[in-house]
Formats: sequence, C-alpha cells, structure tokens
Amino acid sequence: MRKLLIRLGLAACACAATAIATAPVASSVGTDVVTYHNDNARTGQNLTETSLTLSNVNASLFGKVTGLTLDGKVDAEPLYLSGLNIPGRGAVDVLYAATEHGTVYALDAVTLSLIWSKTMLVGSEMPSEAVFGCGQVTPEIGVTATPVIDRARGVIYVVAMSKSGTTYIQRLHALDLTSGAELFGGPKLITAPGFDPKAYEERSALTLANSQVILAFTSHCDADPYNGWVMSYNPATLVQNSVLQVTQSGKRGAIWMAGAGPAADSAGNVFLLDGNGTFDTTLNGSGFPINGNFGNAFLKISTTLGALSVSDYFAMSNTVAESNADQDLGSGGTLLLPDMIDSGGVTRHLAVGAGKDGHIYVVNRDSMGKFNPSANLIYQDITGAIGGVWSMPAYFNNTLYYGASGDNLKAFPIASARVATTAATRSAGTFTYPGTTPSISASGTSNAIVWAVENSNPAALHAYNAANLGQELYNTRQAPNSRDSFGNGNKFITPMIVNGRVYVGTQTGVAVFGLLTGPAAPTNVRIVPAH
Repeated sequence: MRKLLIRLGLAACACAATAIATAPVASSVGTDVVTYHNDNARTGQNLTETSLTLSNVNASLFGKVTGLTLDGKVDAEPLYLSGLNIPGRGAVDVLYAATEHGTVYALDAVTLSLIWSKTMLVGSEMPSEAVFGCGQVTPEIGVTATPVIDRARGVIYVVAMSKSGTTYIQRLHALDLTSGAELFGGPKLITAPGFDPKAYEERSALTLANSQVILAFTSHCDADPYNGWVMSYNPATLVQNSVLQVTQSGKRGAIWMAGAGPAADSAGNVFLLDGNGTFDTTLNGSGFPINGNFGNAFLKISTTLGALSVSDYFAMSNTVAESNADQDLGSGGTLLLPDMIDSGGVTRHLAVGAGKDGHIYVVNRDSMGKFNPSANLIYQDITGAIGGVWSMPAYFNNTLYYGASGDNLKAFPIASARVATTAATRSAGTFTYPGTTPSISASGTSNAIVWAVENSNPAALHAYNAANLGQELYNTRQAPNSRDSFGNGNKFITPMIVNGRVYVGTQTGVAVFGLLTGPAAPTNVRIVPAH
C-alpha cells in the first residue's frame, strides 16, 4: 500500500463569531457532525446521507479507502464540518480528530491534507500515563472525550489531560476551527475545591447546552477516593459557571457512559447515568436523597442561569445492592426519544438508558420516578431483552437499536410511545465486550443502514439493513486479502457517517470507509503534526 507523508503549517487565524450555536445536523452548506452521536439527543442518526445505499454498501463496491495514521490512539468520535471557509483554501469539508497523545487535527476530508494540528500539551508536558494502574485507557491519556463544535462561534472545545513531572493537569481548550489557535484566553485549568486532576479523566463527550459547555468526569477504574463531577463553563470566556458533585457527601458515582455525552433537551436540561456510588435511601420531603448523594442513578440536571443542580432523578429499588456489586447504570449512555403520543393521546417526553443489569429503563423526563424501595416506579422497565450494556443505543424511525455486551445487535420498535419488550429483528452475530454503539445513515427514511464496530482482534465494521438487522450488507472480513482491515479493536468506538464516508477511530488514527472508485489498494496516509 502506498504511504504519503503530509507536512503543512497552520492556517491564518480567523475571527470568531458571537452567535450561539445549537448543534444542528445540517448547515447551510451541507451536513455537519458537531457533537457525539450527531445531536444532543444522542440519536446517532444522519438523515441526509444520499451516497451510501442498501444496494452499494457491499464488499464489491464499498470498503476502506484510507487509513489515517496520527500520533496516537483515537478514542474520541471524529467530527465534521461541511464547507468551512478556510483562509487561503476557500470552502473545505473538514474532518476533526483528537488523539490520546493530546493532539487535535483538522484535515481536508477530500484531499486528506493537513489544515492544522494543535498539541494540547504545554511546554515540556507529556500525556498522562494510565493512572493508578488502571488499564481502561492505555497506554497514554491525552484527549479521551469527544470534543464539541460551535460553528457559529468558530470554535471546537476540547478537554485534555497531561502531566508535568509528578503534577497532573486537566485543561479546557477552545480552538479556532480554521487555525487551531487558542481562543477566549484559553486554555483554562479545570479546578474545583476537592477536585484532584490526577484522580479523574474526561471520558464522557462534551456537551453544549443552554449556552454552556458541560463536562462530566470519571475516575480511573474504581481507584478511591473519587466522586461524580459535572462542571459547566461559559463558552465565550471559559469562565467556570458551576460545579456539581452528584455524591457530594458520599463517594464514587463517576460519569463513565462508555464515552457517550450527556444528553440535553431544548430547555437545556442535561440527562446522564452515573456509576456505582453512595445513594441515600432516606429521602427528604421532595423525594430527593437527604444528603444529596445520587450514586447509580438516572439524573436530570438543570442548567438554569448557569447553575447545575439535580432537578429530577430515577434510582432502582435495588440501587444500593447494585452499587455494592459493581452492577451499575453508569456503564451506558442516555438517549432522548422524540416527542411521542401514547394510546391516550398524551404527548410523552421520554429518555432511555441501560447499564450492567441489562434492564432497558424508559423514563418520563417530566416525572422520572425517583426512588422507591419496593418497586421501580417508572414509565417502562424492560427486563430480559438485552445483556449488560457498556455502550449506548441509537434511534431511527420509531425504532431503538441496542448492542449489548455478548449480545446480538437488536431493534426494538416503538408504538404509541411504548418500547417493544422483545426485539423485532437482530443481527446473526453477537458483539463481544463492550458490545457496540450503533450509528445510522439514511436519506430521510430511505436507504437506512445501521453501522456497528466490533471490538475484536482484528476489529470489524458491520453494516446492516436498518429495517431488518438479519440482513447484513457488509463487514470488513468479507473484503479480499484483508483489504479493509483497520487493526485490533478499540473499546467504546462510535462510527461517524457523513457525505458518503464512514469514519472509525483506531489504535493508530482513523480508518476511512467509502465507495471504492477503482481496483487500487487503499492508500495509507501518515499525518505528521505541524507543531
């Protein structure tokens, strides 16, 4: 395979706009992917894909077109802007990728040339090593969480971890989309009373909600002491607005969510699942834990006036036992379903989450159910339908798609605002730990394809007919002579699909899949950072 080395300097800096972006899927010039799983509801669907169809996604016409080698592992989902005006280049489709070596790249998605790269390391710093012997993110920790883009402001927000000697550092960066230059006086040190930057990493994707940048931190394995931290920052100044500990007088309760970002509704309410930790089974008069400890719960967090506070929640009747057994909710991500009308004509605002216990919890976002020691008083509690979840679902066309650990990828129809209790279709094969987080491409409701990455050695990309998961259209193992191989598995990888391409984070960079234009072997492109 041919290898190409690309060395290009930074583009000129552009001035940032001041409008507030709301993270749309489509821009005025094409399709953008500006946040984890496509939107703040975390549906994972791109409904403007016209190039990839049920008839051309097969091993003869579709495959790996490029392997991008960057300076480290890519755990964050790549992001994409269509037709961005780059000084000296004009309108360019831009792919953004961030590595665990602490580098953010902006690449021309058509020519694969480097527009800019920016290290998140300052001075002689290095990326953090795997702290406390935890092997969940190895061999180094730089940028783990998927960044978020505000196109109107002209900025991509990034959280990075680094180390200088024995000092560990967490920073929030705001980078100019066209040049990578630091904006708004950044980077900003992430600090809070009691927050030890060594003890945490930002795994959950960043969220833009209610004119705030929302961060949520996890621990390194279960290396005590730690708590569950959520922070909000002003996107125009990087000033910290608010800090929330979800186990404020207890312990643990970290926000893992398999890299999924907290979901957010149009009112700016943020929804997340937190991990095993202290939960107060004694409630106050409003039904909230008396000491403010929400470990192992489904949380609704208000962001009104920039202040973070738990405004509602659901906790399982056996939440304490589950935490003690490390069988918590926090291994999965949340998804907000679109408004649905039930059999009685009532419009329902629902959210879905699942964790290690294999229940699909469907909550009413207007009244989540809180805690009852005798029963789970929620909208729906679906048992026995899936295995344990270390991933998040996708949603398309009144169907919920789950890929639990050791389980088939399954499709659950939704009718009259009720999720089916058994899958209508499923993949023939199963997905080893941690399961899979599917993504969906479609043109409206036509040519809908479910994409899923298998964390195996070697890893595999699968494509299924969304209407019937029993029909597999393609997987990388079908290609001749390992043509489409992209290395060994990389845990918690979410495929991103846009403009006829499928982008997959790998152990060494990003694998790019698309329609094959000829018989030539795929080109491997090594991108050398400009810094």
